Amino acid sequence: MSISIEKPLPQTEKAIGSYVIPSITLTEPSFLSLVIPTYNESKNIEKLIKVLSSLLTPVLQSNYELIVVDDDSPDRTWEVAQSLVKEYPHLRVIRRQQERGLATAVLCGWQIAAGNILGVIDGDLQHPPETLLKLLEAIENGVDLAVASRHIEAGGVSDWSIVRRILSRGAQILGLVILPGVISRLSDPMSGYFLVQRNAITECYVNPIGYKILIEVLARGRINQISEVGYVFQERQTGESKVTKQNYFDYLHHLLYLRLSLSKLSDLKQDLSFPFKRFMRFGVVGLSGVCVDMSLLYLLHDPARLDLGLTVSKIIAAEISIINNFTWNEIWTFGDISSRQDSWHQRWLRLIKFNAVCLLGLVFNVMILNLISNLLNINYLMANLVAIAVVTSWNFWINLKFNWRVTKC
Repeated sequence: MSISIEKPLPQTEKAIGSYVIPSITLTEPSFLSLVIPTYNESKNIEKLIKVLSSLLTPVLQSNYELIVVDDDSPDRTWEVAQSLVKEYPHLRVIRRQQERGLATAVLCGWQIAAGNILGVIDGDLQHPPETLLKLLEAIENGVDLAVASRHIEAGGVSDWSIVRRILSRGAQILGLVILPGVISRLSDPMSGYFLVQRNAITECYVNPIGYKILIEVLARGRINQISEVGYVFQERQTGESKVTKQNYFDYLHHLLYLRLSLSKLSDLKQDLSFPFKRFMRFGVVGLSGVCVDMSLLYLLHDPARLDLGLTVSKIIAAEISIINNFTWNEIWTFGDISSRQDSWHQRWLRLIKFNAVCLLGLVFNVMILNLISNLLNINYLMANLVAIAVVTSWNFWINLKFNWRVTKC
């Protein structure tokens, strides 16, 4: 079956500018509609359809459909997909001619889908199809949302460069700052590979910006139970990456738009409420770090001692205090969480994350220290104390949401 769309699918008057997933009535207890958004994937689409069909047919028989939504690819991906319909009768093809974008392509497919289970998988073979069966099993066990995650056990990102890893994690931290109540529910909210119960998002007005459809589902849907399945993101074998600088601006725009649209008083109270018992422990540990930091800064910078430069002294003192703080937070502040994630690999990973968060705080600390000490001519020890106070809340909040945390399933 092929559908050519020259404009967005019809929308209700109440949802002008948004997409609405209609409710349906099924006689079958389980029916999967898996959307494959594509743009210039003519070299990958046939193999993907073949692999998905070989995996799903033995499990679901005829109770599934694959929906290719192509944004009028110059390489005619839609035409290649259409040529496969005779061989794969469960395949449907949509060609959009006046609209582009991964997130809206997914919603376009879901609008015409027949399934009570809706899903999405990339068309470039970077999402291993075999993981789909584990996601399906999780959905069958009753969760509202099953997400393939790169950031839990058995997950990974293959041969990503350090820059790409930093950008990915940085985007997640940004999301935690702007939209903590949504982003903190998953270890990998940036995932584009997941299944969701249709009744969890029906009649929800969604209006995604960019390509992170999962964030929109989490924010707008009626999502209670969540399950995550680890997978290793594969390197692209053919074709070119679609990620551009504009995608990052769209992501920021999307976060801010959701923040404003969800800014009810109850949401803000939930997002901004601290677990005070942990915060007090974190504060006590922080005080021990202050003692370490101040003592070392005095020994390193004081003219009667080592007489090192202020910035160099501060960096050395701060790094040693970071290690001190991590140790006590690992044992005491977040001990209940770390005891459930106690492999050496997980501990080292937490130390690296803790260091990264605190070093970012250190950048703010050094800037504030130099500003107050040099420009305002305030004693450097007092200036350092003020700088530490400013970044303490930052360090606690980001570590709570990003490092030591159990996702809210």
